[in-house]
Amino acid sequence: MCPNGVEHKSIGDVLDVFNGYAFDSSYFNTEQNGIPLIRIRDVNSGFSRTYFDGKFDKKYVVNDGDLLIGMDGDFRINRWAHGRALLNQRVCRLQNFRGVLDSWVFHFMHEQLIRIQAASFSGTVNHLSSKQIAEIKMPVPPIEVQQEIVRILDNFTELEAELEAELEAELEARRRQYEHFSNLLLLFDHDETERVRVANVCRISRGTVISKDYLREHPGEFPVYSSQTLNNGIFGYIDSFAYDFESLTWTTDGANAGSVFYHQNEKFTITNVCGLLEVLDPARVSTRFLYYVLSAEAPNHVSVGMGNPKLMAGTMGDIEIGLPPLQKQEEIVSVLDKFDLLLNGVTESLPAEIVARRTQYEYYRKKLLSFKEMKVV
Repeated sequence: MCPNGVEHKSIGDVLDVFNGYAFDSSYFNTEQNGIPLIRIRDVNSGFSRTYFDGKFDKKYVVNDGDLLIGMDGDFRINRWAHGRALLNQRVCRLQNFRGVLDSWVFHFMHEQLIRIQAASFSGTVNHLSSKQIAEIKMPVPPIEVQQEIVRILDNFTELEAELEAELEAELEARRRQYEHFSNLLLLFDHDETERVRVANVCRISRGTVISKDYLREHPGEFPVYSSQTLNNGIFGYIDSFAYDFESLTWTTDGANAGSVFYHQNEKFTITNVCGLLEVLDPARVSTRFLYYVLSAEAPNHVSVGMGNPKLMAGTMGDIEIGLPPLQKQEEIVSVLDKFDLLLNGVTESLPAEIVARRTQYEYYRKKLLSFKEMKVV
């Protein structure tokens, strides 16, 4: 139907890119008071964990079916499906479609954001702007062509969604089981155990800026961890390393701030958006025990001021934890490791079919969204 190609237009010519607002964080809460607030991390998950109980302009209200893009960290587009909510800053909404289907834009932007993400890894948090989004060129075939391509691609995403729902149900059951025992094992009365600050039991440091050019010029086998959570936080490999001891790292900035990772028998480096914890006295503190405690506790100390979540070294150092005797720590670790192994086993084994479906979808998406550009006189 388009033997001579189709006209390519900028995103900003066929729809409006509407930015969210920097709502006052003093009105944020997790008690479901007010209206849900869509922050960057909520675009990926599809649901909000933060509520806003202050005054707001209704132009920032999001409804079911709206297309949203998170513009920090791991770029993603998603269709909101959890009822009326508010659009926070660094999240944008695509609206007022002119000559294009919203589903056509959804599939096209999904492909574009993956490409942008792959090309933009660096030592700092990745950012997109509404201007960059508006300037992206997109093929605009006739509506009937868009409709047929969307029908085909939607079939793939619906099958994937069904499989993911089954996977999530299984994972959720395992997570609940894990959280139940984790809460029981890590809950200590003040008179039962010593209370310590993280800074008193760990050496705390932070990574350094590693540029995109450095990654290209120094390829190697040693992982570099940054602010993302995809691929366990690895965004590249270099020919040297900074650390080779048992330790914890955590994300200091961006949508994934407060995420904690455990390292053992590994040589690695971290960027400036990661912090590192080295236990001072292994005869007193189990690093693995500390990992489980901080995985649950650190996210509660993330600051969301100015729209950029942060958990800096000073705040991490001030976190107070219960510290039982080392033998008790090791007993707790033994139990939680079993649940962790079980959870990871489910996580790794069940998605195989989803990966196959996703690969199939990505293949046809690239084929069906590729049109040569028709020169408009």
